[in-house]
Amino acid sequence: MAEPYRKRYGSAMPQPADTYRRRLWELALDQYGYVTTADAARLGIPPVELRKLAARGRLVRIDRRLYRFPDAPASARDTFMEAVLWTGPDAVLAYDAVLALHDLALANPRSVRVATPHRVRKTHPRDDVTIITEHIPASDLTSYFQIPATTVARALVDCRSLIMTDRLLDAAHQARRDGLLLASEYDDVVANLTEPR
Repeated sequence: MAEPYRKRYGSAMPQPADTYRRRLWELALDQYGYVTTADAARLGIPPVELRKLAARGRLVRIDRRLYRFPDAPASARDTFMEAVLWTGPDAVLAYDAVLALHDLALANPRSVRVATPHRVRKTHPRDDVTIITEHIPASDLTSYFQIPATTVARALVDCRSLIMTDRLLDAAHQARRDGLLLASEYDDVVANLTEPR
């Protein structure tokens, strides 16, 4: 008599923490294994549940409000997504970080540049992320590999003071060949890069 009861109600009932974890996991798959407390709130999951999952070893706390599933597959793009999510809402990859994401202009920045229209105050700033407070028009925003970013055209022009012009022109040519720039964008970028400062 006790056995049917256990089958029906014991292990068959979903446990809230497991359900929370499953819902967060499905979201994290689109974010390279990362979730934020804001993501949890959008899913109707109390932020305290993230701390509980971290205490049980189901999540790794990266920083305040940012967690990662330890069993999520690692990729070369993890640092870009982490930098954007760490910076906060409306943050996007910018400048040479966008070029590095696409292996353009031999860009290998020491810190990932992230732009946001909001002032960001962090109690523990990071050396590997540079936050740029800048309003970027919607026409210059996109996402690559599910990571919010400025367009390659915008990044190439923004990097004029960071990377040699010859490298940027080569990168523009490669981006055009790879389908990252339209013909009109390519012409605008080349004109912008070759005009005297």
